[in-house]
This record gives sequence, structure tokens and C-alpha cells, in this order.
Amino acid sequence: MDNQIGLAVIFLIAFLLLLTFNEIVYRRLGLKGEITRKFAHFTATLSTITFPYLFNDHWYVLALAIIFFVLLFISRNTTHLKSIHDINRISIGSYLLPVSIYLTFLVSNLMNDKFLFILPMLVLAICDPVAGILGISLKEYNHKIRILKLRLDKTWLGSFSFFVSCFIVSFIALYFHLMTFDLKIFWLSLIISATGTIAEMFSWKGSDNLFIPMSVLLILIIFL
Repeated sequence: MDNQIGLAVIFLIAFLLLLTFNEIVYRRLGLKGEITRKFAHFTATLSTITFPYLFNDHWYVLALAIIFFVLLFISRNTTHLKSIHDINRISIGSYLLPVSIYLTFLVSNLMNDKFLFILPMLVLAICDPVAGILGISLKEYNHKIRILKLRLDKTWLGSFSFFVSCFIVSFIALYFHLMTFDLKIFWLSLIISATGTIAEMFSWKGSDNLFIPMSVLLILIIFL
């Protein structure tokens, strides 16, 4: 137990150092909040891949999630963590991220399968920022998605880049998990990519931080 508490404290300190570094870069280099927010999203989420190997009990992850949630919530209306909150849109994504990480870890821990946590976090860490940055940065010939009379807040390029990156990430991760190269890896990667893209497309105000990993987790539970 002492080792687990020590690891949780180390991760908490590392996360705080990451936020500090992100804030310094934001203030010194004058980067847009969208960029530093995506960087923090990528690094923080990717670092949680170690959770299944560090923590045997979900309570430690819950404690970390609560601390992160409270920190982000309190800093929302202050001058702190502008590198996270300085965006020109309403988003609850930063608050949903620790919730999403904990829920995914909880299911993975209860089912005793580390991969159920690793792949959803990989998709969330890599594919979501890729889609967000490309969707925002490239404006020419990049339009909002319109399905019949429904106009979504996502762009065609952003969603397409999410699908492609999600397929690549899923394919590689499944290959190393199953240690085989067959048709199952291909179609399962395709299903994960399609499901994750749909979840990303129809999410709103940052809720994709929850819907993306939950959708990937559901597919893995059904087909693995």
C-alpha cells in the first residue's frame, strides 16, 4: 500500500510539473490556448497508460482524478492555468478528462484486462488532438459537417484525420496485444475507428473526452 501511495504522489507531482511547464510555455511564447491545451491533453492522457502497471486498486486513480478535477474546476475563474482555459468556446472537456480516465480504468481493473484501459487512452491521447488541431488550423476547403439538416460542430478534415489516426493506433495496438496479423485485427480496427469517429462527431462542448474512450471500451468488451 505504501508503494501505491508513493507512486500516486509521484504521478501527482509530475502532473503538476507538466501543468507548470505548459503554463510557462503559454505565457513566454504567446501560444494560443488551443495549442497548449491540446499539448497538455496529449501528454497527460498518454502518461496514464502506465496506470494499469502502477496501481492494483482503482481507489488511487479515483483520488488522482478527484484532485485533478477540483484543480481544473477551481482554476477556471482565476488567472491560473490559462494555458488550459483560454479558448474561444464553451467546453467541459477538461473536467470530463479525469472522469473518463477513472471510469475506463475502473472497468479495466474490474475485468482484469489492462488493454481495456490502454487502447481507449491511446485513442483519446493521440487521435483527439490530431483531429482538433487539423480541424482548427486548416480552414481552406475544410467545412463543418452537415448531415441532412443537422449541422455538426466538427469539420470533415478533423473527423477524417481522427478516423485515419484511430485506425492506425488501433491496428498497431491490437497487433502487439494479440501478437498476430490477421483479418480480425483489420476489421476490429475499422469498427473501433468508425465508432470512435461517430462519438467524436456527435459530441458537444468537449464531451468527446468521455464518449470517445467509452465507445472504444464498449467495442473491445464486445469483440475481444
